[in-house]
Amino acid sequence: MVKKVDHIGIAVHSIEEALFFYKDILQLHFLGMEEVHTQQVKVAFLSAGGETKIELLEPMSADSPIAKFLEKKGEGIHHIAFGVDDLSIRLEELKIRGIPLIDEVPRRGAANNQIAFLHPKAAKNVLVELCEKSHGGDRDES
Repeated sequence: MVKKVDHIGIAVHSIEEALFFYKDILQLHFLGMEEVHTQQVKVAFLSAGGETKIELLEPMSADSPIAKFLEKKGEGIHHIAFGVDDLSIRLEELKIRGIPLIDEVPRRGAANNQIAFLHPKAAKNVLVELCEKSHGGDRDES
């Protein structure tokens, strides 16, 4: 079912402040930034070696899901994302198995990929995202 760890999402108050650590200290390659208006979040991508990325998440409004997360838990790991093929089929399989889902159907996420979240109680309080790459939507790591 899972092809790889696609990315680790980290909630931050300020991407600009967080980039210093990830770019300058850890020397991760900056891949780009975008705004996902449907999620009210600004996202920065960094290559963490191979195909795995770090995704820094900054809220664009006080009522966004990331703002609520930051208010409740503070800065830190928000989710882990696994790359899959056929996300719709994977969600149906999980639903049949009784796995609690936040998203029962895929939705558009960053880099124009299809994403869906599993409820944290399915994975011992870890928010799990499944993502299916759109053709041409993945960020180039060169």
